[in-house]
Amino acid sequence: MEFLQSIDYMLLLRCFIVGGLICVVGQILIDKTKLTSARILVAFVTLGAILGGLGIYQYLIDFAGCGATVPLTGFGANLAKGAIEGAQNQGLLGAFIGGVKNSAGGIAAAVFFGYIASLLAKPKIKKQ
Repeated sequence: MEFLQSIDYMLLLRCFIVGGLICVVGQILIDKTKLTSARILVAFVTLGAILGGLGIYQYLIDFAGCGATVPLTGFGANLAKGAIEGAQNQGLLGAFIGGVKNSAGGIAAAVFFGYIASLLAKPKIKKQ
């Protein structure tokens, strides 16, 4: 029960709200536009990379913790952060290496769980 005393409930609330709002935006884009899920995914990662590269996304991470790092925008920000650090340390090649190195865990998890999902799910084509 000692661990319950060290939990920051306000951080949990901010995490839930910010992560939920990011998901709400994605759901609205799916429901109200003709954008495919893949295009929305790319838009979220790109937006996160742009905001991360500009240093803006870090404020959201500091505020919401994993509510900002777990969604796709957080993955994009992580790619940008690694690319910037890699470019500063190793030049142009480091920009490519750094982004992949910084987000290797997320990439590996996406491949693994995507494979598991492909074994369990029956895909359906989205009706236009």
